[in-house]
Amino acid sequence: MGESSVQMSNEVHEKNSFILNILKDIKAFELMLEKGMFETGIERIGAEQEMALVDNHWKPAPVNLEILNSLNDDHFTTELAKFNMEINLDPLEFKGKCLSDLESELRSMMTRVDDAGVEFDAKPLLTGILPTIQKSDLIFENITPNPRYKILSDLLLGFRGGHFELHINGTDELITKHQNILFEACNTSFQVHLQVEADDFVSKYNWAQAISGPVLAAATNSPLLLGKRLWRETRIALFQQSIDILKTEKIIRDKSPRVLFGNEWVRSSIIELFQEDIARHKVIFTAPIEEDSLAMIENGQVPKLKSLMLHNGSVYKWNRPCYGIMNGKPHLRIENRLLPSGPTVVDEIANTAFWLGLMKGIPKEYENIIDKMDFDDAKTNFIKAARMGLGAQFTWIGHEKMIPSHELICKELLPMAREGLNKANIDKKDIDKYLEIIEERVDSQKTGSQWMVDSFSRLKKDVTIDEALVATTAGLYNRQKIGKPAHTWDLAVLKEGGSWVNRYRFIGQIMSTDLFTVSEEDLVNLVTNIMDWRNFHQVPVENSKGELKGLISSDLLINFYGTSFGKDIKNITIGDVMIANPITVKPGTKTIDALKIMRKNDLKCLPVIEEKKLVGIVTEYDFVKICHALFEELEGTKA
Repeated sequence: MGESSVQMSNEVHEKNSFILNILKDIKAFELMLEKGMFETGIERIGAEQEMALVDNHWKPAPVNLEILNSLNDDHFTTELAKFNMEINLDPLEFKGKCLSDLESELRSMMTRVDDAGVEFDAKPLLTGILPTIQKSDLIFENITPNPRYKILSDLLLGFRGGHFELHINGTDELITKHQNILFEACNTSFQVHLQVEADDFVSKYNWAQAISGPVLAAATNSPLLLGKRLWRETRIALFQQSIDILKTEKIIRDKSPRVLFGNEWVRSSIIELFQEDIARHKVIFTAPIEEDSLAMIENGQVPKLKSLMLHNGSVYKWNRPCYGIMNGKPHLRIENRLLPSGPTVVDEIANTAFWLGLMKGIPKEYENIIDKMDFDDAKTNFIKAARMGLGAQFTWIGHEKMIPSHELICKELLPMAREGLNKANIDKKDIDKYLEIIEERVDSQKTGSQWMVDSFSRLKKDVTIDEALVATTAGLYNRQKIGKPAHTWDLAVLKEGGSWVNRYRFIGQIMSTDLFTVSEEDLVNLVTNIMDWRNFHQVPVENSKGELKGLISSDLLINFYGTSFGKDIKNITIGDVMIANPITVKPGTKTIDALKIMRKNDLKCLPVIEEKKLVGIVTEYDFVKICHALFEELEGTKA
């Protein structure tokens, strides 16, 4: 998430002073381009590995500060949430065995996180979105205490004028809202950097945009969020909606989101990207500026362009232009931010090899992609890939009809990537190893997303959603530890989720969420018939806001009809007979405590509420299912 030494200022003169520094940095950047100050003759690559931390129950473990303190190494750093962290890998020259060296370094660092986490009952997990994350994990207390994160959350909430909203459609549908920025913390990615020469930047950046769709389609690993099967790469929608400052009631006016693919090709210079960001996006961070970038250039020095880069870091392009200094020489990079974390280290390096090979192997005739491809087609390809993964069909150069993703990747793009890696003098064994993983994955249609969806969907047929999520998450970690690429994996099985402690400890893990509810205004006769048709014994009563108002049960209806014999009851409503303000619990209530409440009060069910809203119900039947599973587990132990 970038620089930590930032501040929020409400003083107009301080903001204006910072903006003037940004404008000065833009002028300095232009001078550096004119003077040819940027490094040439060398290509480097780099990467940033984000990860989730999970506890022994496969739920988020908010202990990143403890692990980082134990590691005591600048390669490891914080992320937005306490249950995430990041590894910054050392830059490597793009040649020889750089890919296998990158894999080796990353494996070593992941092992260090694994080892350090033992003391805190935490494990690192590589996944675009942690399957077991719940809204209850997204509390303000779980934001890492870094000034940048608090400022970002407060400012975006202020810009929106209220809560953050999510609405994502896939196999299932997710509609929800939240009061802080932590939905963004559900995302973890593997960000790849490629150093490019200034003269080649426009061509390379546009090409990176053009190939984003098929590259993402082959790499998806984020299909589950809050128990819902959404996009194959749900990160794309989630990141945009969680950082978006647009108010839903004001969407008639076109306004550029802070998370974006882009709106058009770059025409002549990298400067266009920075100018667009300054023109369209408000400054949300400021920081003390100690350099005069224009004066430094006049004196033959290299400026950090801190103001410009701080603003650049607050606009989240999927392909981001970057400026840096190494060994005293300024350089330009393209940061690929669209790849998810996981499913394994070797899968990530294969994704990296595919992208880098394509970037290096750009055909001569595609160097000016503006003349070959409509920008809207590239953007649409990207969204299709995020939604459907390898099920997407793309509009592509030289094809009158849309081409299936696997056909485009295997027949056209993989040969192009191989040629590019050869051109960069990458070790032949590395080329074969990593590109064959991509080819086999695409041929088999088995991405990390497909494995998760298949595992979760099969498990949830027989167990609760939470049990299926826990087992899928545990299976993901177990296979990551083995290290074989995801397309070779067998599906997760229930026993991987561990004992009953991991599966039934809290009410949120066993409650039913597919609820049938009625309102106070519904006629008793209508509800009685519906309960008979569906064999319901208890039905919650809620208002139009989703707030629990009461409970109706078959026992209550039997008593009502028994005492109403001979009376005119055709206009009696549920509000006249329901149990008002019933006893409730929260998803985080321990199952044993809920059982005590039910026994003490002779209850057959407990509605589950969160933030005054009905989110589930737990009944006697749910406890019968638990007992069945527990006895099966005990029998298995004895056997």
